[in-house]
Amino acid sequence: MNNERNPRIAFIGGGNMARALIGGLLRQGESAQQLCVGEPLPAARAALERELAVRTAGDNRQAIQGAAVVVLAVKPQVAAQVLQHLQPTLLELRPVLLSIVAGVRIADLARLCPDGLAIVRAMPNRPALVGAGITGLFAPAAVTAAQRSMSERIASAAGRVVWLRSEDELDIVTALSGSGPAYFFLLAEELARAGAALGLARETAMLLAVETLHGAGALARSDATLAEQRAAVTSKGGTTEAALQILEAGGFQALIAGALRAAVARSAELADSLASAQRS
Repeated sequence: MNNERNPRIAFIGGGNMARALIGGLLRQGESAQQLCVGEPLPAARAALERELAVRTAGDNRQAIQGAAVVVLAVKPQVAAQVLQHLQPTLLELRPVLLSIVAGVRIADLARLCPDGLAIVRAMPNRPALVGAGITGLFAPAAVTAAQRSMSERIASAAGRVVWLRSEDELDIVTALSGSGPAYFFLLAEELARAGAALGLARETAMLLAVETLHGAGALARSDATLAEQRAAVTSKGGTTEAALQILEAGGFQALIAGALRAAVARSAELADSLASAQRS
């Protein structure tokens, strides 16, 4: 039985999100010797060993030997092939499988794993790369409290975590926080473009937009609610109020709601497509 208080953690795939989690775990005091990464590319293995001092293996079955948690961090298109190759070792070890593979549902993962294997799904977002991520987690009822705790500790290495009530909510998380950084980047781009059109130097407008985005994000994490923060900037009859009135008149709220609905629907479509491809 693996030691759940100091588990060995294996990563299958050494891409950006795996690196973000590994880096966070190391900063939290995890021993590099407790981590191993299965990565097929020799150059990528060498970089992981050099930059993070973790052990690596070209064969995934070797990488997960002795692991209490296996973090599946591969592209959705290769998840089935990877898990089929790992089946005998997963059956022997019975680790927790923590999947950060986008769009592959637990039922489809379970079909590729030994019966009864504990599976947790995670949906991180891109700010995890700088330790400022937010990850949605879901686990079926059969996953134990200790297994949930191990999964949460790994996911929280790159930011905050939230447990979800159903797996379907991961589609909403994908639309809100997974895709969300792109929405804020687009708003900042448009603010910079509008500022330049009004006469600012393009570089100045972009700097103002980027730093405002960064500062607003920092303020958003204070004790005040978002509505309270917005009200603090919005003086009666002032410039902010004039701008917000234009956004409201243009259907800003409905536009955002429609955008999220479209992203949720697309997330579900992609998951269905991946499931169909795996079964064919």
